[in-house]
Amino acid sequence: MQKNTDAFVQLGAFMAQFGTETPSRDESVAHNDLFFEAFKQQLRLAEVHNGWFTPSNLAFAFQQWGMALTKEKLQDWLSSYTLQQAKPQRVAVIMAGNIPLVGFHDFMSVLLCGHSVIVKQSSNDKHLLPFLAKYLEHIQPELKGKITFTEDRIEDYDAVIATGSNNTARYFEYYFGKKPHIIRKNRNSVAVLKGDETPDQLQALGEDIFRYFGLGCRNVSKLFVPEGYDFDLFFKAIYPYKNIIEIQKYANNYDYNKAVYLMSLFKLQDNGFLMLKEDKSYGSPIATLFYETYSDTGELKKKLKAEAEQIQCVVAEGFSESEISFGNTQKPGLKDYADGLDTVDFLLEI
Repeated sequence: MQKNTDAFVQLGAFMAQFGTETPSRDESVAHNDLFFEAFKQQLRLAEVHNGWFTPSNLAFAFQQWGMALTKEKLQDWLSSYTLQQAKPQRVAVIMAGNIPLVGFHDFMSVLLCGHSVIVKQSSNDKHLLPFLAKYLEHIQPELKGKITFTEDRIEDYDAVIATGSNNTARYFEYYFGKKPHIIRKNRNSVAVLKGDETPDQLQALGEDIFRYFGLGCRNVSKLFVPEGYDFDLFFKAIYPYKNIIEIQKYANNYDYNKAVYLMSLFKLQDNGFLMLKEDKSYGSPIATLFYETYSDTGELKKKLKAEAEQIQCVVAEGFSESEISFGNTQKPGLKDYADGLDTVDFLLEI
């Protein structure tokens, strides 16, 4: 197992080179002669194939993984498990494609637990992981034969980790329900504002809202604000993100959703690149942020607890023990499991 962990440390060093929009070659990274320029081409392909995968968002994703995959952080993450107890199995991982490398943690967990992985990628994100897998196999030849990518129906497997929408989750339950499984559905993240946030905190909240154009389950898609909240404070703080409207795909969504809302006579607050709409739902469309007012903090805590299965993260300060500080939803640690389900525990018990 240690060899596999070391391989991911080396992969982290390789990935860190692509943590800026202009990749910076580090001569201490192994096998750069074979892989560095070739991976730059894969990044270009990913960007062309999926307009949401901008250079900025790709660089951010690789920066975060480069920082996470260090020897110290991997050892700290895995130290509470007995990895030797796992009996090797074939684990299918069905990935979403909403943000770059969104299924990487599952992929890594399977291999570090000693299993083989069968990866079914989303068509929106199919250029990055197969190349990184080749790098891993080059570093650690014992991983060859343990990583399979497929576009076909998955037949021969022992367990499954599948991530998708609420609709696809029903299909996953039907098709995979008889085998050990983790099936993830739609979740969204929220922010609870008290009204006394600093401009810096509100600007940091903009990162939670706009990173990856709001497409991730860890992106804040809804605000809870006290009655009478002054949204001018919020709009002023997030103004530095105004250039997002220059991205054509985002602008198209902004224009379309605004037209739909106006034709439906919905009341909106709008700053030219983000619309605020009062709504009970959690999942807001691109370029829209839902909000709901509250008058009693205790009642709001009860509401969020009752609806916890719809929520991935709660951004706040001084609201709950599990809150995430402003600006950090897209910087999860290795122990921050999606939906709060311990993937490694699951993989060691199958």
